[in-house]
This record gives sequence, structure tokens and C-alpha cells, in this order.
Amino acid sequence: MKILIKMKSSLKDIVELIIQEFKTIASSYSILLVLIGGIFIYGLLYNYMYQPNVIRNAPVVVVDKSNSKLSREYTRLIDAAPQVEVYGTAVDFIAAKELMKENKVAGIIYIPKDFDTRVNRGEESIFITYAVTQAFLYYSSIQEASAGAMLELDDRYRPNMVVFLPAKDVLQIAAATPISVSGTPLYNYTEGYGTYLIPAVIMIIIFQTLMMVISMISGKERESGSIRHFAEQGTTLKRVSRIIISKTFVYCILYSIFGLFLAGLIPIIFQLPNIGNSYEIIMLFIPYLLATCFFGLAGSVFFTDSEAPILMIAFFSVGLVFLSGISYPLELMPWYWQATHFIIPAAPGTLAFVKVNSMGASMADIQTEYITLWIQCAVYFILACLAYQYNIKKAIK
Repeated sequence: MKILIKMKSSLKDIVELIIQEFKTIASSYSILLVLIGGIFIYGLLYNYMYQPNVIRNAPVVVVDKSNSKLSREYTRLIDAAPQVEVYGTAVDFIAAKELMKENKVAGIIYIPKDFDTRVNRGEESIFITYAVTQAFLYYSSIQEASAGAMLELDDRYRPNMVVFLPAKDVLQIAAATPISVSGTPLYNYTEGYGTYLIPAVIMIIIFQTLMMVISMISGKERESGSIRHFAEQGTTLKRVSRIIISKTFVYCILYSIFGLFLAGLIPIIFQLPNIGNSYEIIMLFIPYLLATCFFGLAGSVFFTDSEAPILMIAFFSVGLVFLSGISYPLELMPWYWQATHFIIPAAPGTLAFVKVNSMGASMADIQTEYITLWIQCAVYFILACLAYQYNIKKAIK
């Protein structure tokens, strides 16, 4: 009977803490701004900026100051590239800029006056590319097309350049056998930047915004002194664990909805890779959200105000993508970065999500990351309890 009464008392306490946490979030405009702006606006905006994914036939204007046979050949090679289409030529750079301002072209390729002269001397020639910022991929496609055309031009005129080389180098070049390389990128056959990056960014957005919300609430509690009311029913680890469970429940409920939007709806809207099993993705999200919540609550010992952590967390995007092993192989990282990969939940969570969602991996294929997340849940839950116990005791002194 006593056990039943204690259980009812504990459940009642957890329910009250959950309601209180929901009220805290609902009554804070800054937290709501992070949730709405970070999840919905940032999620949509980031995808919109990379929405073209693979640029084809982007209109460009060529400013040919060389006006030579070589520069005209180079212009034709640029026009033949699949990424761009030469809209026309301009007399000078000012006229080309006007075309860009009128949205008639997406970029400018400037061929300097000494283009032909430098090539005939056997020197490195120079060309300059400009692009609009309506989509981040325009500059990449224009640069890729212009550089590819230059390589083709180089191959055509390279035999004529041997006169500028020492005799021993000419013999080595003549004896070399050319290698033809062809291939298709695995799991990203279109070579689109968005299809490669966005699935990883989705998990980073969830981690960062959740960390911001936790840090803002924890910092606000310590800054205003409202954390003292947690001490009304004691500061034992049992009581503190109920606080951690209540807060985590609220965050997981909210982010299960946000996760459905980011990982479920966004890939459909922007045609991102989405070949993973829905059940396995949900099973991955459970330890990922729990580990992130406990990680943030454990770090609350460092959150003394509600503003500073936002500035710190917001600039970790690139670092988190790197640590995940998506942009750089985990096996090639120094040991200390590999160790960091297993400390921050975003790293194994992002890697596992990309494997399942973009590569069609099964739970067995993400066993290492999945077990890591559950270990993090256990470790960070204990640290979160100790951190909140320390914060409460410090506040009531």
C-alpha cells in the first residue's frame, strides 16, 4: 500500500513538473522563436537555398576582352558544358553586371585581355567567374563548367606547349600512358549537393535547436532564481531524476513532431533521399532525442544565463557535420576527434540517420552508432541528475 502511495505521489509530481515545463516554453517568446524559427523557417530556408540541387543550363554572359580565336573556342566549350548556357557576350563588365541585375543571367565569366598571349607563352592563363546568390549552387556550377572547359582546352593545346619544357620532361610525358576514369557516386548518382548535405543538416538542426531550448530554460532558471522551487520537495537524486524525466518528456514530445516535419515532410517537399525504413528511423530517433536531452541537461551546470549559450551553440554546425563522419571519413580523423565523435550525440546520430535514410541501411548496419546513443543516454542521464542537483543546492545556499 505504501509503495502504491509513493508511486502515485511520484507520478503526480512528474505530471505537475511536465505542466510547468510546458508553461515555461509557451510563455517565453524567445524560446518559441527558436522553436518556430529554428525548426520551420531555418529548415525550409536551408533547403530552399540548395533546392536546385543540380544546376543545368544556368544562363551566363561572357566578357571576352581577349577577342581571340582561343578565347572564342573557350567560350564554345563553356557553352557545351551541361551546367551552363552562354546567354551571350558583353562588351565590358559593366554591361554584364546590368544583365545580372535584370536577372537575365546567373553569372559572368570574364576572360582577360592577355588570355591568348599567356597561353602562347606557355604560362598559366586566368579567367574570373561571378555568380548571383539566389541559390548557393550557381557559383559552384559556373566554376565547374568554366574549369572543365579550361581543362579540355588545355588537353587540346598541351602538345604544342612541349617546346617550353626541358627535353627530359618531354620524354617522360611522351612515355606516360593516359588513364580514363569514369564512375558514379554511390547513393548520390546526381552528384547533387543538397542530396548529400541536407539529410545530415536535418539531424544537426534538431540537435542545435534542442540544445538552445534546454540551455535557455536552464539559464533562465538559474538567472532568475526560479530553480529554487525545485527544492521544495527535496534535493535527493530520486527527486532530481523526476525533474530530469519530466523535462525530457516535454522536449521529446515536441521534437517528435518537429522530427516528423524535418525528417518526414522536408524530404518529400524537396525530393531529398528518403529510402530508409520508417520504423528504423523512429527507433533511431528515440535514443537520439533522449541522449540529446540528457546531454543538454547535463551541460546545464555551465548555463548561467539564457543568452550566451545560443551564440555558442549556433556556430557549431560545420564542426558537427565534420565530427559525424559525413564530410570527412571518421577513420582518417586523429584519435581525439574520433573520441569526440562518441561523446556528442549529434555525431553518431547524424551518421546513423544518413546511413538509414540515404543509403537504405538496416539496424544491423548502424549497430555501433545505435549502441553508442543508448550508452550516452545512460551516462548523460546520471550526469544530468548530478548537474541539476548541484544547480539546485547552489541556488538555495
